[in-house]
Amino acid sequence: MTPGRRSSTFTRLLRHGFTDPSAAERLLDGPELATVRNDPVLLEALGATADPDLALHGLVRLLEAQPTPTAHRELLDTLIAAKPLRDRLLGILGASTALADHLARHPADWHALVTYEPHDLHPGVTEFERGLAEAGDPVTLRIAYRRCLLSIAARDVCGTTDVAETAGELADLATATLRTALALARAEAPEDAAACRLAVIAMGKCGGHELNYVSDVDVIFVAEPAEGVPEPQALRSATKLASRLMRICSETTVEGSIWPVDANLRPEGRNGPLVRTLSSHVAYYQRWAKTWEFQALLKARPVAGDPALGQAYLDALHPLVWQAAERENFVPDVQKMRRRVVENIPAAEIDRELKLGPGGLRDVEFAVQLLQLVHGRTDPALRSGTTLDALRALAAGGYVGREDAARLDEAYRFLRSMEHRIQLYRLRRTHLVPEAEADLRRLGRSLDLRTDPVAELTREWKRHSTVVRRLHEKLFYRPLLDAVAQLAPGEARLSAEAARERLIALGYADPAAALRHLEALASGVTRKAAIQRTLLPVLLGWFADSADPDAGLLNFRKVSDALGKTPWYLRLLRDEGAAAENLARVLSAGRLAPDLLMRAPEAVALLGDGAGGAGGLAPRQRAALEQEIMAAVGRAENAAQGVTAARGVRRRELFRTAAADIVGSYGTETSPAEADQGALVDRVGAAVSDLTKATLAGTLRAVVREGWGDTLPTRFAVIGMGRFGGHELGYGSDADVLFVHEPREGVAEQEAAAAANRVVAEMRRLLQLPSADPPLLIDADLRPEGKSGPLVRTLKSYEAYYRRWSLVWESQALLRAEPVAGDPDLGRRFVELIDPLRYPAKGLTEDAVREIRRLKARMESERLPRGADPKLHTKLGPGGLSDVEWTVQLLQLRHAHHEPGLRTTRTREALAAARAAGLLSAEDAEILDEAWVLASRVRNAVMLVRGRAGDTFPTEPRELAAVGRYLGYGAGHAGDMLDAYRRTTRRARSVVEDLFYGD
Repeated sequence: MTPGRRSSTFTRLLRHGFTDPSAAERLLDGPELATVRNDPVLLEALGATADPDLALHGLVRLLEAQPTPTAHRELLDTLIAAKPLRDRLLGILGASTALADHLARHPADWHALVTYEPHDLHPGVTEFERGLAEAGDPVTLRIAYRRCLLSIAARDVCGTTDVAETAGELADLATATLRTALALARAEAPEDAAACRLAVIAMGKCGGHELNYVSDVDVIFVAEPAEGVPEPQALRSATKLASRLMRICSETTVEGSIWPVDANLRPEGRNGPLVRTLSSHVAYYQRWAKTWEFQALLKARPVAGDPALGQAYLDALHPLVWQAAERENFVPDVQKMRRRVVENIPAAEIDRELKLGPGGLRDVEFAVQLLQLVHGRTDPALRSGTTLDALRALAAGGYVGREDAARLDEAYRFLRSMEHRIQLYRLRRTHLVPEAEADLRRLGRSLDLRTDPVAELTREWKRHSTVVRRLHEKLFYRPLLDAVAQLAPGEARLSAEAARERLIALGYADPAAALRHLEALASGVTRKAAIQRTLLPVLLGWFADSADPDAGLLNFRKVSDALGKTPWYLRLLRDEGAAAENLARVLSAGRLAPDLLMRAPEAVALLGDGAGGAGGLAPRQRAALEQEIMAAVGRAENAAQGVTAARGVRRRELFRTAAADIVGSYGTETSPAEADQGALVDRVGAAVSDLTKATLAGTLRAVVREGWGDTLPTRFAVIGMGRFGGHELGYGSDADVLFVHEPREGVAEQEAAAAANRVVAEMRRLLQLPSADPPLLIDADLRPEGKSGPLVRTLKSYEAYYRRWSLVWESQALLRAEPVAGDPDLGRRFVELIDPLRYPAKGLTEDAVREIRRLKARMESERLPRGADPKLHTKLGPGGLSDVEWTVQLLQLRHAHHEPGLRTTRTREALAAARAAGLLSAEDAEILDEAWVLASRVRNAVMLVRGRAGDTFPTEPRELAAVGRYLGYGAGHAGDMLDAYRRTTRRARSVVEDLFYGD
């Protein structure tokens, strides 16, 4: 092939959706497709599949498997000439490796897709039985089952059937398979078949006519003796038949298994007899059955065996189903079934769990079934075993609003479609959304999301899950307060136990405690209780929208207990909607902000000051902060009281900053990209840095005032370093500083040094004293000679050291040096001293560059904590803070002397200046900026959520979910967050490799 043609083909393949054009080109040029490789129809058809690469590979395998050249030619000719076959066959090959494997093993089975008779467009049980009729043993039954599955999947992927019709066809195929398997079992043991009448009752999704591609088929067996046969003998024979049926369907061979037959929904579960008589079933359900067992019977449907016995079973037990809602513990029992399943979800999978996770399929099914059991007692129209049919009936009867029902229907169909396509790929039983981008791309394309499949799929999944979760709350939440409020005689109310169980459905981990909080807040006839009853329905909805509803409710009770008698508190929450929502968000977002608030609950007033709370949450300027702290220090009797007052202001202002950050983050409902992430980071960094400067200035004033009155015998200045000097402090950052002094005229250097060291020691001690206020740790390890050097130096000592001994890393560290407190003139002269060092006139020598690179590599290898995942370490991991900052600082050291814009201590400002100066491309600058901002946001999130600093994502699921919520990811999307972080930092590392390590 000529280079021009190869380039053209490569481009065409990319345009048609191939992700590996080189491999596709080789397959198209192979002998199997020699006669059609240039046919545009084939390429268009491949491009229309969920995974063109997969479809092409499967097609080549199928062609290779054809037994003769004639068969090979027949397949190719039919494929090109017949669009229906082309769409069905390639659609399957692009969506399912398992069915592609089946076709490769049974290459003639593609004929099953050539034509559909009219009745085959939506076949029923009879048609499927006809397709399985040739099966004379379990192996041929499995082959015939897969052949029938081919036709169902073809209709599904081509859109001939919708998701509900596909689920119904799968249930019909399961019915036909059970009948055929039972016939095989009877043929193996005719004496057992003659001794009993056996009926197979389908349960679960098979019974509800809404089966998945791969699912356990839940059944119950009921038997009666044949005429003249003793009951014990008949039950033994029926048990043998049932066991053979289960084995035929469940055994795995080279053809795989069909599906497991699960009889654990029978009376007494796996501990009970596999087969019972009808009278034994009735006796059990009348005397011993739990509520969830009646809920399970909602979907019971006779599918195989003796039809009269199956109908008798249904007639005998269905009336009991519609009496279940009258049982004393009805709601708790219904929800126990749901909890039992949820508790078995591994913590690492809950965010990807499509069926059982928050906002998943089970939420819809649970809501519909509970409403059916409540209202189906008197309304037979609601007694359907199929979820969507029951939902339509609930809407028609007015039990669910039509708009709510329509949104639930849409969400359920989308989630079921995702589930179907995930299972179809390998024909494996799973409800987990894949993590690999290639899998997500195929899944998105299979659902006709073609512009940006991964992003569109994530967005749609999030949207539908949110709808399910909110409507689930709406259907079960509103009556909760009735369970704890004092209602007038005769008014309906939930029992406390029922209310407790409803809280579980909303995500509360400790519903008993939540109920106690509700009772304490809302019970009684006082004005306070009345206002709380007005507020709580909305507040609890906001709490439930967080990663930790229990913490939100508990914290709200604590604040209310502390401020409940304060006239303005409840009035603020009642009259300013933004204040109530802000408080709910802050109290349920993690530990840091609530801990700060509990130490001074009156700070809740900040959440409602000004329009939408903006006035109260707007950061205060450094001058205003310093003025307030200095005034408090001036009123204090001693240094300890003065610093305590300064720390109190710091605590309040940290709460203000954290609350504003949380409220701003929670305001992003649709996508983390829709918030200005950089602005959020800059606002926090500037606010915390200004607050730290003001606190240090006040502490310095308090210490000097107590020890020396108005004048210290030496001029003294504090120089901010690192993220402090760069105005980039996070909630958990230490204050990196240098201390510089200069003896006043007539003061001996030894006396001045002693005074300066006393000041530093006392500042550090007072700022770290145990108290209700968070400590402020001062770190001076970036001073000359590090920990082994003197804590304080004179300006002349710094000058001598930097002139004679300074290393290149110290020049790099000084890039972020900025005076933050103390004598301003001394701070200015220190900056003048270090400017030639950090902005060298000739840039850096190659030896210096190599030394910086060596230090960076050493830091990466030695400082990463043992056991930490490097790709998720925000500071030292690839593409993290260190990578970006060192890259920017290398540009500053090389070019700042000639580029004044680079003479800044702030990373993002320096990066923008380097971009403006043409030192790196706009794209590279954007990639580095995005990674730095994201890593900074994650560090802030970890501190907000856990209440302690950390450089890695939490491993505890609730904490990880809370970090995701802060970053704009809804429930169930922690995996998306981690994927986005890895993707962002991977791109940044690539840029760092070029700019920092390259030439």
